Amino acid sequence: MPLIRVSYLENQYGTQQLPLISRAIMSALIQHFNVPEDDYFQVFHSHKASEFYYSRNYLNIERSDGLLYIQITLKSGRSTEQKISFYGKLADLLSNTLNMRKEDVFVVLVDTEFEDWTFGNGVAQMIERPDNKGEA
Repeated sequence: MPLIRVSYLENQYGTQQLPLISRAIMSALIQHFNVPEDDYFQVFHSHKASEFYYSRNYLNIERSDGLLYIQITLKSGRSTEQKISFYGKLADLLSNTLNMRKEDVFVVLVDTEFEDWTFGNGVAQMIERPDNKGEA
């Protein structure tokens, strides 16, 4: 049940690269968080330079205009170890797939609970399912 929002500086990534970014994110989610393959909700936002700000060297990490902000809202319950492993895998996938700098992979996980979601029809589907295991 993750909802992924990816923000980037316009003209940094094109129509051929965005699907590769999308697949890399989904692959890491499936592998590290057991997200079902069809649980696929992603939005990409390009921003003008006047709308996109970042520190080029916060925490001594040298960022470039190729920076991706990846915000993933998902069900709570992942361990610190799972999250750390996920961050590394996603950076590796993006670096290998797009020849992207790992320094430009900025990820924020936002934990939520089942009652925080509706997937349509005004129904909280995740709290009404008897087989609910908290995986996604």
